[in-house]
Amino acid sequence: MQYLGHDYVVLLNEHKMAISNSAKGNPYHHAFVESFMKTLQQEEGYLANDETDVDVLENWPSFIEEVYNEKRLHSGIDYLTPSELEE
Repeated sequence: MQYLGHDYVVLLNEHKMAISNSAKGNPYHHAFVESFMKTLQQEEGYLANDETDVDVLENWPSFIEEVYNEKRLHSGIDYLTPSELEE
């Protein structure tokens, strides 16, 4: 299914979801989310040995809040944590 295929767009509209895709020739539109998902998978998903969807639903929110936002230094924000940046 194409990202802007008719059926896909109809489904998004039915659920009142915004269509998100970059402008032609802009490959960086989703770079932040892709980087976050890579980190989440590598640092929590593989290390925690999540075996089921239930494991993921239980473990990932605490990883995001307790590790990613509070302890993990981010090179893109001068090696601060997101919490430190907000302060």
